[in-house]
Amino acid sequence: MFPPVPPSAVASDLGYQTKQENFLIDGVDDLVIRSLLDKQQFHDPLGLALHLGISSATWPIFGLLWPSGSRLAERIALRPVNPLERILEIGCGLALSSLVGHRRGAHMTASDCHPETARFLLENLRLNGLAPMDYRHGQWGSQPVIQNSDIALTGQFNLIVGSDILYERDEQGTLAHFIDSHAAPGAEVWVVDPNRGNRSHFNRNMAALGFALDEVLLDRPAIEASVGHLSQAAYKGRMLTYTRH
Repeated sequence: MFPPVPPSAVASDLGYQTKQENFLIDGVDDLVIRSLLDKQQFHDPLGLALHLGISSATWPIFGLLWPSGSRLAERIALRPVNPLERILEIGCGLALSSLVGHRRGAHMTASDCHPETARFLLENLRLNGLAPMDYRHGQWGSQPVIQNSDIALTGQFNLIVGSDILYERDEQGTLAHFIDSHAAPGAEVWVVDPNRGNRSHFNRNMAALGFALDEVLLDRPAIEASVGHLSQAAYKGRMLTYTRH
């Protein structure tokens, strides 16, 4: 994946500021992505996010593009498209991987619990001239509280993917059980993790549910395009692939 073209600011009357960037991903036409301007954005006048357990500090996380999300999108861009395969992205945020798969013709469903996620997905579909895509409210760790007109996540999927979702120790295995409840027989699970330190707990929880692990390092060095300017930022992380037969 190449670095984004420098962003252009976009005016917003929604109570927060946004920007647009062009992303170039091998194997897929470039995507225009609208995201939050920075980590300081926050707008929850009705307390919808707070009711879902999303604090002011974590509110903007959904609306930013993260390195692990880019690594996952690269993998989705390389996966052969099977029209019979259903793919679910959990904790999708800006749903970069879902947009990549959708553009390639894969049957994608994006899911998250943030009340603004669906709005950003709809706008990014529009900016890229893409057809509508399935979006569902997917929340683990507590009883789902659905906001707006979001539809609850149901059903099973052949491939479940997520990036940077191991941000809690999750001793009880809540995330693993959430994934298990939506995994079809023979399903595969992809998780890109930037070495947050909670991987061992998740691995044990997945193993207890019958999932075998294959782990690949995704480390890459920074590459300078010119003095003081990077064409590729350094990244350290792992691709965790779980399968169950």
